[in-house]
Amino acid sequence: MTRFGKGAVTMKWLKIFLALLIIAGGAVGGYAFYLYKSIERTADRMYQPVTGETEAPKEIIEKEEPFCILIMGVDERKGDRGRTDTMMVMAVNPRKESALLFNIPRDTRTEIAGRGIQDKINHAYAYGGVKMSIETVEQFLDVPIDYYAKVNMQGFAKIVDALGGVEVDNPFAFRYDGHTFEKGRIHLDGDTALKYARMRYEDPRGDLGRNERQRRVLKSMIEKAASPGILANLGTVLESLGSSVTTNITFEEMKKLGNDYRNAIRQVETLEIKGRGRKIDGIYYLIVSEEEKRRVRSLVKKQLERD
Repeated sequence: MTRFGKGAVTMKWLKIFLALLIIAGGAVGGYAFYLYKSIERTADRMYQPVTGETEAPKEIIEKEEPFCILIMGVDERKGDRGRTDTMMVMAVNPRKESALLFNIPRDTRTEIAGRGIQDKINHAYAYGGVKMSIETVEQFLDVPIDYYAKVNMQGFAKIVDALGGVEVDNPFAFRYDGHTFEKGRIHLDGDTALKYARMRYEDPRGDLGRNERQRRVLKSMIEKAASPGILANLGTVLESLGSSVTTNITFEEMKKLGNDYRNAIRQVETLEIKGRGRKIDGIYYLIVSEEEKRRVRSLVKKQLERD
C-alpha cells in the first residue's frame, strides 16, 4: 500500500510531533521572512524520504485529502539500529476537521512484511528500518501509511523542554526511575515527560496504560505547539526538531498542512487496540484477535472517508 516504485527518489517516541510541531509552529507564526527561513532550514534537515518512495503523497496534501502518518519513537544505541519504543498512528481528515490517534502496542504479534515471520511489531524497525516498519503497519491495519515521523527518544525530551514543558492529567500516583508522579494535573519537563511516557510495569494496565500516557503527552505537546506562546521559544524548538526528527514530509507540504489541516490536528480523538498477553516459546506477545483487527481497521477507514 505504501507508495513505493521505480524511478523514485532515494532518500524517533512521538514523531508526528516533529511534523505536527513544525506544522503548528509554522501556522501560528505566519511566514515572516526570518521565521520562514528558519522553518525551511529545519524542514530540510528533517526531510528523509523512504527508499523507493514516489512523489504520489504530495497529491494528498495538494488536494486536501485525508492521510495517515506513522509516528515512531526509536531508542537507538551505538552500533545498533535499535527498535521502535513507540509506534503511533494518526489518521487526519481535514474535511471532518478531526484526527484519530492510537498506539500499536510494541509487543503486538504480527507478520513482519517482507520476511514472512511472526514477531513483535516493533522489531520491524530492527529488521528493515523505516520502510519495513511502514509496510508492516500497513499490513496490520489494511490502510496505506502516507507519511512517517521518527524521533530519537532522547531528542523527545529536548523537544518538551524547548516547548517549556507540558501538562497532563495523571490518573494515579506512582514512582518511577527516582521521580514521584502525583495524581492529578502535573507539569512535566523533558526528563520527567520521558519517564512518565516510559513507565510500564507499575501500571495496572501494563503497556495499554503506558500507551494512554504517551497519548496524553503527545496531545499536550500539540496544543502547546499550536499556542501563540510558542513564538518565544521557536528557535530552540526548531533546533530540537532538526537534530532529533526525520520525516518524509517536505517543507512545502508542511506549509500547506499548517494552513489547511490545522483544525483537524487540534481535534484529536483516541482509540485503544485491545489484546491478550501470551507467551510463545518463552517470549511474551500481545495477541490481537481478528475481530479486534476488524474493529480498528473499520474505525480508521471511517476516519479516512472522503465524504
